[in-house]
Amino acid sequence: MKIKKLDHLSEIYNKYDAFLIDLWGVMHNGIRLNTSAVEAINNLESKGKKIIFLSNAPRPTKQVVEFLRKLKMEEKFLKNVLTSGEAALNSLKEKKFGKTFYHLGPSRDDSLFSHMKKDKVTIEKCDFILCTGLFDEEEENLKYYENLLKDFTKKKLICTNPDLTVHRGGTEEYCAGKIAEIFEVLGGEVIYFGKPHKEVYLSCLDTNQRTLVIGDNLKTDIKGANNMNLDSIFITSGIHISKTKNEEDVEELLKKHNVSANYFQNNLTW
Repeated sequence: MKIKKLDHLSEIYNKYDAFLIDLWGVMHNGIRLNTSAVEAINNLESKGKKIIFLSNAPRPTKQVVEFLRKLKMEEKFLKNVLTSGEAALNSLKEKKFGKTFYHLGPSRDDSLFSHMKKDKVTIEKCDFILCTGLFDEEEENLKYYENLLKDFTKKKLICTNPDLTVHRGGTEEYCAGKIAEIFEVLGGEVIYFGKPHKEVYLSCLDTNQRTLVIGDNLKTDIKGANNMNLDSIFITSGIHISKTKNEEDVEELLKKHNVSANYFQNNLTW
């Protein structure tokens, strides 16, 4: 299927009942909201369309909602937000992977397990490793994580954000998915929560509705749409911005990642 350049979402919106939209890379860049994307969702809302935000954020949904409030997103759009962290949290509460865990990630993600802090232990004593990202003091040294994890590959690693990288403004940062990748190369088993894995879609989608997926990450957003057999728009100004200078680049990148999308836009534009 050849991807089509879509100038305006208004050209196709009436084909769909619901719009499943990524946050970071589509609605904002970690620092400010994308004004053209905000205009697009305002128009969708005025047309009576359902809008769901699905984020691979390794934090509870309420934390992401608070962040969106700080970016001045309108309250009417904060009712249908789901994070991969929230999906993971539900399984952690059920003790699906054991009781004690080692937290691999920054302290800002501690809210994910605030109800079970007493079960946080060392990597040697844990039942499983809970990975929400990289330590603040080791944000770039991937060898550090290889050395940390190499003797513990018999334990499961729970990854609450399958993204490999994200752009905060103009700076690229590693995400939990990069640590999960290292763990798998070492021979360990990873349990992923979030896009592109089907479970997170089934928890927020009505399969009777015609749904359009909008995202900037081919490995998570667009792959997830493919896994669910849903139409999608690939936003090229996000995570893959350096590799999508023209339409030929977009086609080549889709082939490289073995995914397909129906449309592409530079920014989500009404």
